[in-house]
Amino acid sequence: MGQKINPLGFRLGTTQGHHSLWFAQPKNYSKGLQEDQKIRDCIKNYVQKNIRISSGVEGIARIEIQKRIDLIQVIIYMGFPKLLVEGKPRRIEELQMNVQKELNYVNRKLNIAITRITKPYGHPNILAEFIAGQLRNRVSFRKAIKKAIELTEQADTKGIQVQIAGRIDGKEIARVEWIREGRVPLQTIRAKIDYCSYRVRTIYGVLGIKIWIFVDEE
Repeated sequence: MGQKINPLGFRLGTTQGHHSLWFAQPKNYSKGLQEDQKIRDCIKNYVQKNIRISSGVEGIARIEIQKRIDLIQVIIYMGFPKLLVEGKPRRIEELQMNVQKELNYVNRKLNIAITRITKPYGHPNILAEFIAGQLRNRVSFRKAIKKAIELTEQADTKGIQVQIAGRIDGKEIARVEWIREGRVPLQTIRAKIDYCSYRVRTIYGVLGIKIWIFVDEE
């Protein structure tokens, strides 16, 4: 078997940056990691509950966290922030209160900002959510992947690979299916590749979706 490595970790320091920026002593490091995970989970849960159901796509590309002694700055990169903020301009403050309550901060200030992404379907997380929505509605997986690939082509990407594993289309034996369009040079470190793995629960069981998008070469 070929040895697999996460394409984002493989490119740290060249084309990828960290999604969390903070410093901690070794004994407090695990606490900081758990705190980050809590913040991310809390934001995702809030967005899931409050976004308009019709869309089915949360549209969160990534959540960046920067910590200082007295301040935690959270930047949410969203493809469709209108779906969350529309009709309720105070949603961000509400979200801030929720996260603060979850982590019960006393002497640290929390600041949340939402940044809009210009080409949402050029981001693997948003694309994975789109495919997951299609699979939940029992659309055949090939149709879902083809539609997703069409959407990425509009976002000026150089290549995409989509892999789905599990009981595809409700078949009794689990299998892995993948489709590649364009170039996806996983071995080239200077190639900027976005990657995500996403779980989707269907009535047949859990499916795993992995997406690699080749954005550009530096």
